[in-house]
Amino acid sequence: MTDHASDAARVEEELLARIGEAAPQPRLEPTRRVADLLGDPQRAYPVIHITGTNGKTTTSRMIESILRAYGLRTGLMTSPHLVRINERIVIDGEPISDEKLVENWDDIQPYLLMVDTELEAAGEAPLTYFEALTVLAFAAFADAPVDVAVLEVGMGGEWDSTNVADGQVAVLAPIALDHTHRLGSTVEEIARTKSGIIKPLAEVVSAAQDPEALAEIVRAVELTESVLHAEPAAFALESSEVAVGGQSITVRGLAGRYEDLYLPLYGDHQGHNAALAIAAVEAFLGRGTQPLVDAVLADGLENATSPGRLQILAADPVVIVDAAHNPHGARALAEALPKYFAFDEIAFVVGILADKDAEGVIAELAPLAARWFPTSSGSERALSAEEIADLLDDTDAPHEAPLPLAEALRAAQEWAAEAPRRAVVVAGSITLVGEVLRMAELDGRGAE
Repeated sequence: MTDHASDAARVEEELLARIGEAAPQPRLEPTRRVADLLGDPQRAYPVIHITGTNGKTTTSRMIESILRAYGLRTGLMTSPHLVRINERIVIDGEPISDEKLVENWDDIQPYLLMVDTELEAAGEAPLTYFEALTVLAFAAFADAPVDVAVLEVGMGGEWDSTNVADGQVAVLAPIALDHTHRLGSTVEEIARTKSGIIKPLAEVVSAAQDPEALAEIVRAVELTESVLHAEPAAFALESSEVAVGGQSITVRGLAGRYEDLYLPLYGDHQGHNAALAIAAVEAFLGRGTQPLVDAVLADGLENATSPGRLQILAADPVVIVDAAHNPHGARALAEALPKYFAFDEIAFVVGILADKDAEGVIAELAPLAARWFPTSSGSERALSAEEIADLLDDTDAPHEAPLPLAEALRAAQEWAAEAPRRAVVVAGSITLVGEVLRMAELDGRGAE
């Protein structure tokens, strides 16, 4: 382990010692206070700000890839990470180096501690993991420096710490029920919170939404005197055809029509994410009035990646991981599998967090399941494998006995290897997928 790697591990430990992401504080002032002490690094570059329930990470990555194809130096903040914390802060297409992670963390540390002291003196909780991480991203982007930052909201929008930045473009991916204990029990309430990222005179780009969600977005747009570009009236995915390794899409954008674009991702939902990303870039570069350059756009989409989203990890038998962790995401997964793959039978290795709609996730996947392998991630928020197994009792497909993740995956692979055209799909939780990717990474190192 290099010195930078050990120091990066120290940074992660110091972040983890703070209040975790499962308990975000609905406040902006502490993040704003640290940013102010640092000279407001988030104002050193224009910002595209993205919220939504599903698809926001992939849409963020597509936007960043297209902007980079235009020759812009980009910053990208997404969450959560799958394997390493460096994934959350991406500069010019690469996760931040251990050296720069440590350097920027050590630079902001005195200011974090100063605000911690002020908060504790006022009887408030010190800066959380995500608040500190957000400031770290702001500082790293200013230090790089970047020409534009693409910021994905951690949770919600209005009081999410990323909202200290002012997005010239606000992007709203599809909004559905999730984090109801924090954001509200209806789509309308959740949309109201997420619409909080819309700043005065912004360009607002929204995916197709339920009427209740759209009404809240329209209200926020009117209050801020912003401009709304909503799917399908303003832009749309016109067609999607299955292609080798992904799909070929045609998109009607805000200012142009883009035909036969290759997108190396599976699922019609990814086609819609691409349409949203294209409209967001049009809004950013020309306020929706100038078509994108076809060759540059094609290059940006061809190089877009989305780790942990319908990602093929192994070929014999096929193992796919997908970060679907709520019913909306599970439905997109269930719709994509039969369209993009020709499997006869699918085994699902499934583990879900306790604060998610586990029954809803299982119900969406159940029609495709030939066999279940209940398990659990190492997250303290995870349902136990035994609790997952109990939920699977009501489904038609048989389930194996509860097993730790590595054993459940191995058993599923053995089952799949017994017959042709069987596959294994790991889904239900981002933490579960992250652990499988980490295991695959370690296996790959061992084989070198």
